[in-house]
Amino acid sequence: MPLLRKNLRKPDEVRTFPKGHTEIFNLGDLVVGRQVFEAGWRWSIDTQPVAGTAWCEVFHQGLVISGRLRVAMSDGPELELGPGDLFEVPPG
Repeated sequence: MPLLRKNLRKPDEVRTFPKGHTEIFNLGDLVVGRQVFEAGWRWSIDTQPVAGTAWCEVFHQGLVISGRLRVAMSDGPELELGPGDLFEVPPG
């Protein structure tokens, strides 16, 4: 298995969306995304029309570097995330 390195200053791809962007980094079989949201970003307003689903259908694991993010699940639970929080959010 080869040694691999990826510098976070040089994304392989940048995907823009209203009030933010995602930087994509490929490292062998691993794909990592760094998401940047502007204040006021809301999935239901800024991403749902593009996704075309009632709720986000993607599994997320991550680390909050700065700012705050509130997550609401379709079945009711909510969670507020802040700097230093590791998180796992299932689809829906």
